[in-house]
Amino acid sequence: MTVIVRDFRPADAEDWVRVRRAALPFMVTTPERVVFDLATAHPDKRYRMLVAEEDGEVIGTAQMGLAHESPEPGQAFCNPYIHPERTGRGAGTLLLRTAEEYLALAGATSVYAWVLDTPGDLAFAGKHGYAPSRPAHFFHLDLAHCTLPLRQELPAAVELRTGADFADDPRPLFEADAETTEDEPSDTPAQLADYEDWLSGTWRNPCLDHHLTSVVVADGEVAAFSAAETDGVSRYWSGMTGTRRAHRNRGLAKLAKNDSLHRARAAGYTDAYTGNDADNGPMLAINRWFGYELCATEVRHVRRTG
Repeated sequence: MTVIVRDFRPADAEDWVRVRRAALPFMVTTPERVVFDLATAHPDKRYRMLVAEEDGEVIGTAQMGLAHESPEPGQAFCNPYIHPERTGRGAGTLLLRTAEEYLALAGATSVYAWVLDTPGDLAFAGKHGYAPSRPAHFFHLDLAHCTLPLRQELPAAVELRTGADFADDPRPLFEADAETTEDEPSDTPAQLADYEDWLSGTWRNPCLDHHLTSVVVADGEVAAFSAAETDGVSRYWSGMTGTRRAHRNRGLAKLAKNDSLHRARAAGYTDAYTGNDADNGPMLAINRWFGYELCATEVRHVRRTG
């Protein structure tokens, strides 16, 4: 049996999704999204995708690049995943080595990787010089059978819209996304400043459902939102739920997410997933309120290379 690592090709998209769904069943991804992410990546991101093959079968994937939206230069990411039934063949080591060599040439001084919180995955990370940093959790909500909170009467001067209502001018959503993203707990905080890049990579993401994305408008401005990503079949992912600073502590994030979940269930989606940094207390509390249940944990790891 021979394992090789090579660059991703669009024809690999179905296999890429097959491996990722096996390794991370709680993530929402589609072949169209995989190809889209590569095609629309900002040049400064130096984004690259690899696959590991064993005798012609794709058994592993990896994506890597620079955290170009971070104010700290030299931060990079690399996330290799191997099909659970194809581990122990050296594919993970080959993917990681190839990625690290590429990132070093791109100027990386720190490489961050998400590692599933299992003994085998944690041991693999430690063996390759990665130290644990911060955990994050995946949650699942049985949307087909759960009891969602009732829709509440809207407060004065507050209205609910959808992302589709901003099709002609999504800039207010960009501004809300930029502000809330900046406040997210992270090892590699991001500052969204490029509106055209956001349009290309976020707003036009084929998994982003504008009609299921709920937006709270208060006093005439976007105050909170809950972005919905789907696989177009049964799986729904809360891509981002946030409230602008001036409108926090009013329950508007709950309002947006509840509206989005109701819309998703009405559209036929049966499984809702989300992920949260372990230090994001407000969102963890909101997800507990909805009844989300913990389904997995990942631990961010870092290797200093510079």
